[in-house]
Amino acid sequence: MRKFLLLFTFIISACSTNQESIREVNLYSQRHYAVDELQYKNFTEKTGIKVNVVKANADQLIERLKNEGDNSPADLFVTVDAGKLYNAREAGVLQKIESQNINKNILTDLRDPDEFWAPITYRSRVIVYSKERVKESDLSTYEDLADPKWKNRILVRSSSNAYNQALMSSLVANLGVENTEDWSSAVVSNFARDPKGSDRDQVKAIAAGQGDIAIVNSYYIGLLLSSEKEEELNAGNSVSVFFPNQGVGERGSHINISAIGLTKSSPNKENAIKLIEYLTSQEAQEVYVNNSYEYPANSLVEPSDIVKSWGDFKIDKLNLNALGEFRPEALKIFDRTGWK
Repeated sequence: MRKFLLLFTFIISACSTNQESIREVNLYSQRHYAVDELQYKNFTEKTGIKVNVVKANADQLIERLKNEGDNSPADLFVTVDAGKLYNAREAGVLQKIESQNINKNILTDLRDPDEFWAPITYRSRVIVYSKERVKESDLSTYEDLADPKWKNRILVRSSSNAYNQALMSSLVANLGVENTEDWSSAVVSNFARDPKGSDRDQVKAIAAGQGDIAIVNSYYIGLLLSSEKEEELNAGNSVSVFFPNQGVGERGSHINISAIGLTKSSPNKENAIKLIEYLTSQEAQEVYVNNSYEYPANSLVEPSDIVKSWGDFKIDKLNLNALGEFRPEALKIFDRTGWK
């Protein structure tokens, strides 16, 4: 009996030691920003938990999670589009995140009502305009971009871009399919050139006189204005930022998020929750805003000085899961209206 007890104690002790030695968390991430590496380094220094990252596009990572099933080593899925989080949930590869600390950290309007993901930052899809050729009073809403006054003046990236897909999904949710399709057709006829390049490239094209206004993510303007490259700094200084749909009774500007979901088969769930809690904390959020020029998900943190200079704005409070729910229809509209 005594030998049995000693053996039992040894087994329990060995298991406990093994668990304590697993000090890691595994991320499948679509994000590709230098600030993320800094965040993970800071987290490891604070907790001793190593952060392992696999990078790919969101659709590839979702497919990998599906194929790996219960054997997946991934704990967290990180993406820059709420629509992809919705797709991951629909694919059955996420579980609910249960943490009062996370809910306490983040803005109510940014939360997933179903708690399958948590936002870490957000950005607005804004209109930027030439300081020389456009007056702020000429601008009003996303819908106004269909006006013939913008003929040969609008710059934007392709329909394959998730940011544009999210914007179109939000319009479908707010305006309906028919109205959104009419809008898209009119906007395409107002393009200054065929869609190409990144959001930065649209701003550079304005600076070069190739168009007068562009649809871009807000944080790219912060990156341009803080760049050490003269071309990028000049491009950023050539435009002003405008938040659409801000009038009385209007819905506000479209936003999207970088967010993080807990995988269904997370082998290091406790460590994963700790990382989400850290990334949504005041400390980590201040690192985000001062490096990536995104808006903070934490209500106690203010945007960077560059971003604050654009002023406050009213956000569209659409449930962000709608950016995935209406995505299939948005893609059809792009195709039907010739948005390349």
